Amino acid sequence: MNSSVKILVGCLASGLIACAGDGTSHQLANEKPVENNAALSNKDLPPPAKQEPPMTMSKNGTTLALVRMMDGAVCKNDQEGVMGTFMVYANPDDIARIKRDKGNKVFSEFETKIEAFSERVLQLAVDKTNLAADPFALGEDVAQQKLAQQLDTNFRLSVSEAIAGFEKETTLTIDVSPFPASFIFYQNGCNAHLPELTDNDNAKSN
Repeated sequence: MNSSVKILVGCLASGLIACAGDGTSHQLANEKPVENNAALSNKDLPPPAKQEPPMTMSKNGTTLALVRMMDGAVCKNDQEGVMGTFMVYANPDDIARIKRDKGNKVFSEFETKIEAFSERVLQLAVDKTNLAADPFALGEDVAQQKLAQQLDTNFRLSVSEAIAGFEKETTLTIDVSPFPASFIFYQNGCNAHLPELTDNDNAKSN
């Protein structure tokens, strides 16, 4: 299976640290979880995804702030795959506490852990998603939107266990969410290499 994921977390530690001292107030995103429904009709589709991700989200009554955006790409097979952007949210209070107790260097370990499980979960989500062309979709935009919703659902279902394990180990509350508006789907030849990947990165990812 051809799999190449480039998670842009090189600045994750600085992003997390900066987030801890950010006093900016953001409006909470009122997003509802998407139900997994393979037989979803065109009329049941939600409005097109916003082109800008929410700066905050609510998780179990806690406000998490957007600290980093990551790019990833994987192939399901030689023909099908996806490339897109994913958001990392974190609890600023946790960041401040961990920074105070353990210092800044610990966040480099966190970024490695997030990169590892994000790569694994993205592959799982793509494997579960039916990327074949939908002959009944009312146009390419609708077909792409249906694929984006299906992948979004599969990613969220697959990532929950990984996030729970990360939170238990690190005591940092986070969320990793897809940005459906960014998805590019491959159906006639998959190229899972992001433009940012170097030859060394490709060698490590494959």
